Amino acid sequence: VNPMFAECKRAWNPQIDVFDTPTEIFITAEIAGVEKQDLDVEINQQAIRISGRRLPQPHVDQASFRLAEIQYGNFERTLNLPAPIDPQAVSATYANGLLQLRLAKSESARPRRIPISED
Repeated sequence: VNPMFAECKRAWNPQIDVFDTPTEIFITAEIAGVEKQDLDVEINQQAIRISGRRLPQPHVDQASFRLAEIQYGNFERTLNLPAPIDPQAVSATYANGLLQLRLAKSESARPRRIPISED
């Protein structure tokens, strides 16, 4: 097999979307072909690390590659979060190749209105 098509020895980077509301941060990672047991998510108040491994697909005997763009092997993404979160208020789902995380912002990070009094 041409080395260009061999299993990736360096980490590849899955595509990730991050958006937030006043109370939550939402993260979606596109990691099709990765088994749930091959995923790991670590989180603290300020950052999240998503890592795992996508195993190569079995090769067809006597076949020649014409195009090989899918990356295999280990991956890791570490993201600094846009606001402190409550690590105890996190949920994760994985379906159809998308890992979706929902993170509650800590109370101190949530915007709040300050009443203005008259003199």
